[in-house]
Amino acid sequence: MTAKTDVSADYLRSTWRFLASVKLTVVLLPCIAGLSVIGTVIPQNAEPQEYIRLFGGFGYRVMLLLDIVDMYASWWFTGLLMLLVVNIIVCSIERLKVSGKIIFTKHPKFDLDSFRKRKNRCTLNMGDTPAGVEKRYKEIVGRQFRFCRVVPLDSGFAITAERGLWTRLGVYAVHLSIVVLLLGALIGAQFGFQGFVTLVEGDQANTISLEKANHNKVLPFHIRCDEFEVQFYKGGRRPKTFRSSLTILEQGQEVLRKDIRVNDPLRFKGIGIYQSTYGLLEPGMATQAPPMTDAPDTLSVSLRSKASGMVYTREASIGQPLQIPEGLGSLAIERFEPNAKFRGMELGPAMIATLIDPAGNTQSITMPFRFPRFDAMRGGKVVIAIADKVSKPAKERYYTG
Repeated sequence: MTAKTDVSADYLRSTWRFLASVKLTVVLLPCIAGLSVIGTVIPQNAEPQEYIRLFGGFGYRVMLLLDIVDMYASWWFTGLLMLLVVNIIVCSIERLKVSGKIIFTKHPKFDLDSFRKRKNRCTLNMGDTPAGVEKRYKEIVGRQFRFCRVVPLDSGFAITAERGLWTRLGVYAVHLSIVVLLLGALIGAQFGFQGFVTLVEGDQANTISLEKANHNKVLPFHIRCDEFEVQFYKGGRRPKTFRSSLTILEQGQEVLRKDIRVNDPLRFKGIGIYQSTYGLLEPGMATQAPPMTDAPDTLSVSLRSKASGMVYTREASIGQPLQIPEGLGSLAIERFEPNAKFRGMELGPAMIATLIDPAGNTQSITMPFRFPRFDAMRGGKVVIAIADKVSKPAKERYYTG
């Protein structure tokens, strides 16, 4: 029984020393920073087809096994953050054992030998008796410092004083703030959710598409978009700022109104509603795409060159390559998607195609029937859309997301 107890005690002491090691912190911080780069370089929570196109079938299976497709919520990244949190807490406890004796003492010790060796000390002659000097300066120093006492010496006395001991707690306040931030990130990754919903001016919704799952989430309230406004820089269509006027409704009653912008969200019942994107909606176009279950035999495709501004219309069908004018490459329509998604946003019926540039590089693009200007966000040399839905609007209407 004693041997087992000793082994357990040694194991606990070894584990504690390991967690209290600053070397562990030095190893963990670069590891977490380096691994975070993976989550920046590799798209997170994208569609499986996108991963297979970029990394192949085997690479996609490896990323699924290692949870790289959702890295920041993966078990191993969460484990590293938890280990860092425990390491910071244990290190702080160990250091506080020593510094606590200094911070919380009622009679702080003063090292006179250390003081005499300092270069910034000053020596002067006083025209008074030792008793007079002691009385006068003890009173002066006592008004400025919390701890003050007279230390008798062989050749006289010393007046020692100290204040600001609590400032030594600053490092622990920093450690605590880091722990709170890390715990908040962990709790948000495990128990929070991120979703997306698009609203046309005047529409309302209470169902969002989750980014990390192939299903929707119903909110305990409705979100209504009363108005959307976008301002562009002069001489182009580059957005300067865009704003959504939102109203929160519960049981049909308005409970909150707020204008949201990028980085200025609306918060209600612990849920943050952020301005993420916007798009141009065709006038007279229904807010819900008409139901489509089968791919059309042929399509009229609009090809707009950004260099010349010319718009070309070509007939296309699934599986038949289409040459793009002005030597901008070719387009191959792959399949019909009855309910396409992009970063959690429901696009409705869409055609999925592969764009091949003149150098032979391929890129998967989505052409929604509901949002004919959707491809403009890609920023390519050619903007591709279903021409059947393209028309010059008399008045621009937007959707917000």
